[in-house]
Amino acid sequence: MTNRRTPFGRTLCAMITPFTGAGALDLEGAGRLAARLVAAGCDGLVLNGTTGESPTTTDAEKADLVRAVREAVGDGVPLVAGVGSADTRHTAGLALAAGKAGADGVLVVTPYYSRPPQEAVAAHFREVADASELPVMLYDIPGRTGTRIEPETMIRLAAHPRIVAVKDCSYDFLGTQKVLAETELAYYAGCDEHLLALYAVGAAGCVSTVANAVPGHVAAVLDAFDAADTARAAELQSRLVPLIEATTGADLPGTVTVKALLGGLGLPAGPVRAPLLPAGREAAEKLRARYETLVGGA
Repeated sequence: MTNRRTPFGRTLCAMITPFTGAGALDLEGAGRLAARLVAAGCDGLVLNGTTGESPTTTDAEKADLVRAVREAVGDGVPLVAGVGSADTRHTAGLALAAGKAGADGVLVVTPYYSRPPQEAVAAHFREVADASELPVMLYDIPGRTGTRIEPETMIRLAAHPRIVAVKDCSYDFLGTQKVLAETELAYYAGCDEHLLALYAVGAAGCVSTVANAVPGHVAAVLDAFDAADTARAAELQSRLVPLIEATTGADLPGTVTVKALLGGLGLPAGPVRAPLLPAGREAAEKLRARYETLVGGA
């Protein structure tokens, strides 16, 4: 659809960060995984986000990951680097480092734990946007941060020339539609179950966790909608639901479930870092079974 604003592409994957068996950063594996995702349907990647275990990777590892993935996928694939932290100065510094490493944009989450009021939230995002030349994707995920980016705050922030997009995990469909109606912000569904619904009301695309395993299936939902085959798009979304439920609707974090699934498929993944623990056998088997059912019925 030519009227959609897609500053970072349409089908983005919230890529895991592969580690070696010993827990070190696996840059070679990250490059292979990124290349596979792009070849299979992703036209953009989000690195160092929640699914990328950003709370437990160092600043140097974050920059190294961006450089390795940039080398693997070339210059034509948008890379958005997660730079969020609870410290505005630290976040601004991470944004500068991401740009030097080769990122095309930055993903900035609401400051967590301190629970700042909305004026402080807005000031945080503006300061980070002013610190770097990179365009900014706001990350609204109050279930993890404890603080919303309220729709009115989004509308005010849209006036900043470098704040261009939102990764939406707010579970506030009405609020999202209000911001879409009143701004030019490019919305990306951050929850896979909202992929088609948000796209249908004007979102730019998605930042998908389940795309780590089935990038082509995620892209196909949006392809069908763009081809005006809404029945097919709904059918494809429905087929994804069991795997989405097992990946992000379970009691385990998406990082844990995705790494269990990819590891079982022989793809770069490795262990999770503490305090996360690996998925148990039962969860891993359920993931693999639902993956096989989806892929077998494609």
